Amino acid sequence: MTGISAYGTSIPLRRIKVEEIAKQWGDNPENIKNGLRVKEKTVRNHDEDSATLAVEASREAIKTNQINAKQIEAVYVGSESPPYAVKPTAGIVAEAVGATPNLTGADLEFACKAGTAGIQAAIGMIKSNEIDKALVIGTDTSQSSPNNALEYSAGCGAGALVLDKQGEIAEIKKTTSYTTDTPDFWRKAHKEFPDHGGRFTGKPAYFKHVINSTKNLLEQTGKDKEEFDYFIFHQPNGKFPLKAAKKLEIPKEKVEPGLVTPKIGNTYSAATFLGLSNVLDRAKPGQEILLTSYGSGAGSDSFWIKMKQQPENKLEKKKPEKTLEDKINRKKYVDYGTYASYMNKLKEVY
Repeated sequence: MTGISAYGTSIPLRRIKVEEIAKQWGDNPENIKNGLRVKEKTVRNHDEDSATLAVEASREAIKTNQINAKQIEAVYVGSESPPYAVKPTAGIVAEAVGATPNLTGADLEFACKAGTAGIQAAIGMIKSNEIDKALVIGTDTSQSSPNNALEYSAGCGAGALVLDKQGEIAEIKKTTSYTTDTPDFWRKAHKEFPDHGGRFTGKPAYFKHVINSTKNLLEQTGKDKEEFDYFIFHQPNGKFPLKAAKKLEIPKEKVEPGLVTPKIGNTYSAATFLGLSNVLDRAKPGQEILLTSYGSGAGSDSFWIKMKQQPENKLEKKKPEKTLEDKINRKKYVDYGTYASYMNKLKEVY
């Protein structure tokens, strides 16, 4: 068995509202909110980046369920906004949490599904008995150029999972994937902000991959959709996951608990981790979860996760003291100038 024995999250305190960004560029905020279904997003401070967020989420996971960090034998970090072009975030996180140096570590890239690729790598290592315990993180301080549609949704955050053979919180019973060469979103080397493929973003990219990966999982496991209590789809905005659910004939009530983007923005590699954390915060023993990530370029990973059968009071003790909702509700708003400064959008001109 491979499962989840601990989880943690980290999101910045600061937020910017859609109205504040729209005011800067003369856009209609109601059109933006209705189109993206995003009300506000997280904003990193000067002293926050994808590495510091990853460390905070990992420390929470380790502390909450009293994980012995010295037993962690693999650290995988998925991100498309690492602080260094050449220097792994995985090593920074491993040392910060007190893990043994006798471990394997790697930074992974696959747009917004880099973190779930790390989950799959860890599952393989654990199932082959190469390691017993792994720390996997999805973390991003998402980039977006000024006066671009992405600026309304690109947020910041991190989610961390401790995976091992015990799976004290939940068992990961199956994973499947679906991958093609579909360029809907990309950032070339040495370019600071990403480009957006417009009409390629929806049907041929997000929906094709999310739906096919999810169908692969259902077909390979013989499970019916009705058997799952929660569905978590990658959430580049608040609209796409609900639309994917409708196409799969899944009630929106099973998707909404994992949908956090409307309140914090698209956290890229962290998005499915944070959606999963929000579900784990409320899930009961024995309940079942289907999670599907998405990364531009393009690919999706799906997971069948089942909460462990145990007394509910015992399960609750293994969850973080502060829920993700607690962190979402603790916030401080900033104006556009402060946001632009914190996100390094202000450049010197010579």
